[in-house]
Amino acid sequence: MPNFAYKALDSAGKSSAGSLAAANRPAALQSLSQQGLIPVEVQEQSSSAPAATAPQARPGGRISAAVAETFLRELANLLAGGVSLSRALRILSREASTPAAKLQWTAIHDEVVGGRPLAEAMSQWPTFTKVQVAMVRAGETGGFLEVVLGQIADFRARERDLKSRVKGALIYPAVLATMSVAVVIFLLLYFIPRFAPIFSQFGAALPALTRGIIAASHGLLQYGLFVLVAAAVIAMLAHRGLNSEGGRRMMEKFVLKVPAVGIVLSRFALVRFCRMLGTLLGSGVPLVTALKVARESLGNQTLADAVAHSIDEVQRGTSLARSLANCPQLFSASIIEIIAVAEESGRLEQELLRLANANESELDRRLRTLVTLLEPLLLFIMAAIVGTVVIGMLLPVFTLQDYIK
Repeated sequence: MPNFAYKALDSAGKSSAGSLAAANRPAALQSLSQQGLIPVEVQEQSSSAPAATAPQARPGGRISAAVAETFLRELANLLAGGVSLSRALRILSREASTPAAKLQWTAIHDEVVGGRPLAEAMSQWPTFTKVQVAMVRAGETGGFLEVVLGQIADFRARERDLKSRVKGALIYPAVLATMSVAVVIFLLLYFIPRFAPIFSQFGAALPALTRGIIAASHGLLQYGLFVLVAAAVIAMLAHRGLNSEGGRRMMEKFVLKVPAVGIVLSRFALVRFCRMLGTLLGSGVPLVTALKVARESLGNQTLADAVAHSIDEVQRGTSLARSLANCPQLFSASIIEIIAVAEESGRLEQELLRLANANESELDRRLRTLVTLLEPLLLFIMAAIVGTVVIGMLLPVFTLQDYIK
């Protein structure tokens, strides 16, 4: 039977530590409770380690967004039905649909039974984002945990649907771009090398365009491997730079300035911000706390910095609409006016959710328009590149008679 090292508090609040033998961790927690102790930390001791060992590595395994969403929704339903949090977590861990989910839900149950808040237990797993953990923490503090869990599940469902629509809209343009690159590489590596020797037999000067295409083909044949390695190195360095704080901010600022694309990204951030803020306010979360949580949902640090300035102004007593007016890239004048009227009428959370729904429809329309414009643009670029290569190789043929003479 394994031993468990523990730290606990008695009824007077005095701290104690020790070890006990138990079949498993839940049994150890139950034994401490029977002794009148409140567990603070309980860890299994390995046979070769002293009593106070470091926490064991958490088991791996990814959990899909659908499974996590089901967990949150069912937990909200159980809590709303009067089931205690520990019992609800035990039920969900027992009925988990995947081994990875079972491991995570069981670990969260053990943490909660051990005295940790649900938000802290959830924060140990990448399945739940910082925004979701912050919402759960606010629900635990305000006493409306089941409401917040249901809203997180709804929010995740909407986010998943919106992201799937964005990805679906970009599939065809991505296929076109890939085909364009593949066709050009095929022409340079296979088609052109078979024409170049024919032209060299005439001894005449070839057009500049033809010479350039042949040079590109020869260069790719001779140094293709080096080009591939250089491209991989550049991609790795670019990825590392974009993962850094400065590189990510620079890229975000650049993308926001790209015509059409910047508008779509800012509209996507607006939908997330309005829905999160309206959801939190509707759950009774204070405005400043809700703004801080909603700021994390923007997904763009440049826009998040602008909203951070608005939070400071709200803390100094400025109205929400007036503070958000300092971020025109995210909040247009019409949206600011709607928020101002909603504040005056006491319907802020309802209007924010309505704005999220309305702008989501507008975002969907803009995405369809962008893809509609992108498809012929990519086809034109593809045709222009391939056509340039073909014309460059056919130009000497048009003057073949002059070469023969």
